[in-house]
Amino acid sequence: MIKIGLERIDTQKGVTVEALLDSKAMRLVMSLEFARKQEFKLKKIENPIYVRNVDGTFNKKEPIENIVKVNIYYQGYGERTEIDVIGGQIEYDFRNAVACMSQSQNQLENRRSKINKVSKEM
Repeated sequence: MIKIGLERIDTQKGVTVEALLDSKAMRLVMSLEFARKQEFKLKKIENPIYVRNVDGTFNKKEPIENIVKVNIYYQGYGERTEIDVIGGQIEYDFRNAVACMSQSQNQLENRRSKINKVSKEM
């Protein structure tokens, strides 16, 4: 999790949030609920984007139909970008992702300790 700033372009009103950084993500996304709560201006996109799951199947939630344009800030760096707005409960998916990350981290630590143990025995 990293702290980033998001700023509405129309009012320059900003909010600081914790965001999940996924280096393999192809797009930025935020929930429709969050976009509405922060009063971001939704822009309808011409062609909806149908989201695929990791296994290649289509996500059962509705497609991405809106974007928001924002200024995004991180550690003194800023840029204007577009963020896809996805409906449904991404909070649930996010918690699962965090749980998976925690499990992966534990597995990595276990492997690391096994490797260190073998190295010391050699």
